[in-house]
Amino acid sequence: MTVVVQAPATSANLGPGFDCLGLALEFRDRVTFEMADRTSVTVNGEGAGEVNRGPDHLILATVRRAFQECGQPVPDIAVHCENNIPHGRGLGSSSAAIVTGLAGARGLGARLDEADVLALATRIEGHPDNVAPALLGGLTISWMQGVSGRAVRLDPAAGLAATVAVPDDRLPTSTARSLLPDSVPFGDAVHVLGRSALAVAAFTSHPELLLPATEDRIHQSYRAQAYPQSLALVHELRERGIPAAISGAGPSVIAFGSGFPIPDGWRRLEVPLATEGVRVSGP
Repeated sequence: MTVVVQAPATSANLGPGFDCLGLALEFRDRVTFEMADRTSVTVNGEGAGEVNRGPDHLILATVRRAFQECGQPVPDIAVHCENNIPHGRGLGSSSAAIVTGLAGARGLGARLDEADVLALATRIEGHPDNVAPALLGGLTISWMQGVSGRAVRLDPAAGLAATVAVPDDRLPTSTARSLLPDSVPFGDAVHVLGRSALAVAAFTSHPELLLPATEDRIHQSYRAQAYPQSLALVHELRERGIPAAISGAGPSVIAFGSGFPIPDGWRRLEVPLATEGVRVSGP
């Protein structure tokens, strides 16, 4: 039995939508699962030679968790990863791995209800803002209902595409979160409430409003010490009228425009938005 899963990169927050807005991007990790005599992992592309290929590999651990949640024995599998999503850059690589593991487990026979996949993915990841667009595609609004993740998917405006500037430096999400304050000024909270609501309209039907809709006041500046060059690029682009924000926890920058310079040594990815979430072929 062979199952092939492709999960998209994602960009969370999109400026003001901290921990609730996410967007799927059309470049994907591709993972092949096969029943085997013993469990193994091979990795090509991003993370090759770096990631743990033992039982704690995130995809393997997620497959194991899925079968355990269903009360089923965990099978031996061979997992082959073709990774395109940069690691530790704020583009949802861990969420893609989790979503891939859950989709692969279902394809291999885990009796996991589709309605519970987002909730389990959220429990593994800790928050739903990246796992939701990886699962559903498009623009997602996610929230916590008690201890469970929930999400609504919306179609992005036709023709909307992203330019992602990816630096060599990495930033673990845990480090980025440790820099956030326990509270923010009331005026800043009110500001991002309005801008995150505006962002929903801008990304779905009024892209001409993306510049004001992507303005943040509650997380990017607090993390400036972790990605000074990234935040400087965001400010530079916005001063030129280009909607831009830190992608997820950073340090990548996502912008909605093209033809602008990025710092030397950074990668430029110009990608359409992914209207489709995780793809599965096989049983």
